[in-house]
Amino acid sequence: MKSKQSAASAAFQAVMYLAALIWLIPLLWMIRTAFLSQDAAVNLQAAAAPTLANFSEVLSAAPFGSYYLNTILIVAGTLLVQFFFITLAGYAFARLEFMGKNFLFTLFLAQLMITPDVLIFPMYQLMAKLSLTNSLTGIMLPFFASAMGIFLMRQNLRTIPIELEEAAKMEGCSTWGIIWKVYAPLMRPTYAAFGLISVSYHWNDFLWPLVMINDVGKRPLTLGLAVFAQAYETGAQWSDICAATSLVIAPLMVIFVLFQRQFIESFAKSGLK
Repeated sequence: MKSKQSAASAAFQAVMYLAALIWLIPLLWMIRTAFLSQDAAVNLQAAAAPTLANFSEVLSAAPFGSYYLNTILIVAGTLLVQFFFITLAGYAFARLEFMGKNFLFTLFLAQLMITPDVLIFPMYQLMAKLSLTNSLTGIMLPFFASAMGIFLMRQNLRTIPIELEEAAKMEGCSTWGIIWKVYAPLMRPTYAAFGLISVSYHWNDFLWPLVMINDVGKRPLTLGLAVFAQAYETGAQWSDICAATSLVIAPLMVIFVLFQRQFIESFAKSGLK
């Protein structure tokens, strides 16, 4: 019986590794092409030494430094405000008792079933009334509150013993102090997990910035990459396009490698599969 289970487990792991390899093929192909000359990139049998010339060409052809700065401002600004709001809302739903608590939390969960792309038109109308179109603030504002973040905070706060809060109150700690001095340090894996989700989404978001931004100097990386790739499509400069794409995705890959353990741990605690 044990031998059958071990064989089934080994077969399952083999299938998973094979699936992971299949998913990695496009990424590996892109990285390979980014470091090869144009002639070597389209010829699988050609032997060529890796080169950084493609990256130099990309950085000189488009203002990727400006694109990076805009993207970092959008991602970091949105995340910091989200951390503040999801911490307070998560604590309220996990520890406080008030009228309509369960109903409000159900509304937040219902929001998870609505993709932001469906709300682009009403969001744009609101940003236009606030005179925030064609601005980085207009891109960030609709995402300052996150239903996913509130859900993660609430679920993980419920796993922390209430005795810690009671002990803090006995020491004279205020509610504000309990949230930021007791609970916040214990929620670092949750912050890391949600931060990875938020950063990945806003780093890769294309449609909402496309609707909001008109000025070249305010474009994030996704818009800049799309314009760059479109300009190079007629010449089929795949090495340059892959080099530009590598510049865009490299920070996300590094962040995921650094925080993948916290990401998995937080979702395990919240009960998500």
